[in-house]
Amino acid sequence: MPEAMGKAMQKNANSLWSVYDGWDGYQTSLVNAVSPLTREQLVWRPMPGLRSLGEVAEHISFGRIDWFLRMDAPRSAELDRLRPSVGSLAEDAAALSRWLEMTWGMVEETLSIWTVEDLAKSYPHTYWGKTYAVSHQWTIWRILSHDIHHGGQLSLMLAAQGISAPELCDLGGHLTEPPLADL
Repeated sequence: MPEAMGKAMQKNANSLWSVYDGWDGYQTSLVNAVSPLTREQLVWRPMPGLRSLGEVAEHISFGRIDWFLRMDAPRSAELDRLRPSVGSLAEDAAALSRWLEMTWGMVEETLSIWTVEDLAKSYPHTYWGKTYAVSHQWTIWRILSHDIHHGGQLSLMLAAQGISAPELCDLGGHLTEPPLADL
């Protein structure tokens, strides 16, 4: 666990880190899988009409912004203003990694500040003509599952190209080890 995050958890044991501990390891595995890729590896797509590997990585970052903005989460409005157009990052591993890190900072700050009680808060969201009262819990779970779903896509796309990404592919992004048992 990053040292700063450990300090944040120590300061607020009631923060959402107590619920979502481990997501940070998955984030690390995403960045470590994307950062060394070449343009040719990023533009690869399994078939015409599907997203390229780089487009999937970009979609992970932009999805975080879209959903956290709906909750008015810390830094979400700022990142939305800074967000480049869709597709503009897809061929640049450094830019993709930077946006994964920037949007992770938003997630990290939100989970460090908000508490379990904040999960019950909701906001109205209209989808297919119906307006729903969407809870923060539903939204955070939505984006966590979005990260995992599209991270799985990245894993398959890397494997199809013969690219090794052991943290994401072999460990499934689960990098956070449990504490050793007192025997």
